[in-house]
Amino acid sequence: MPPRQQPRRIARELALLSLSQIKGNAEKLDKVELNDLVVAAIRTLTSEVQDTLETASAEVTRGHNQLFQYETRATSLESGKTMIQEALTLTQEAINRLATAVEFPEIIQLASQYEVREYTIEIIGTVNRRKKEIDQQIEGVLKDWQLRRLAKIDQDILRLAVAEILFLDIPEKVAINEAVELAKRYSDDDGYRFINGVLRRFTDKIKKDETIRGQ
Repeated sequence: MPPRQQPRRIARELALLSLSQIKGNAEKLDKVELNDLVVAAIRTLTSEVQDTLETASAEVTRGHNQLFQYETRATSLESGKTMIQEALTLTQEAINRLATAVEFPEIIQLASQYEVREYTIEIIGTVNRRKKEIDQQIEGVLKDWQLRRLAKIDQDILRLAVAEILFLDIPEKVAINEAVELAKRYSDDDGYRFINGVLRRFTDKIKKDETIRGQ
């Protein structure tokens, strides 16, 4: 049985996974049921699983060709082994995503469903309503990067964290830690480190701006 989690932690994850599919103004969002959010999240996860498995399959094919070509060289053998290993890693990621999709409804059942729904809707509504401002804030602390060049999941994790800090009165440390945990689940090693760095620069900038205004 999945462990009991805090409603807001579940809501963040649900908001992240359903953000791309749940749109509309406050009136429309008020009509969105918890089941709609869960279905949207599971669709996102299963789509990612399919994409990941397709990539893994392509890597297996490439690795097989490298390993068993007519004149096999040492470099081809090593390249082939690397591709097979990458395919195994991708397959494991897909399995983990599938496990999350299967467990998600049960995890929500173990929490306060009212709190989960309310905070999920609040996050999605805030991101949708303030997206331009949020994106500008993120762009302002990206170094040698553009927001649109980041993986979609990384973009949305950053948006959720900035929305919580700026508009939802969530302590900076909490918002950053939660964003990093989401990145560890849904991004890669470089992704969660990158997100941590961006959010640290963002909060440093907030403090600097507040100091300047107070002078």
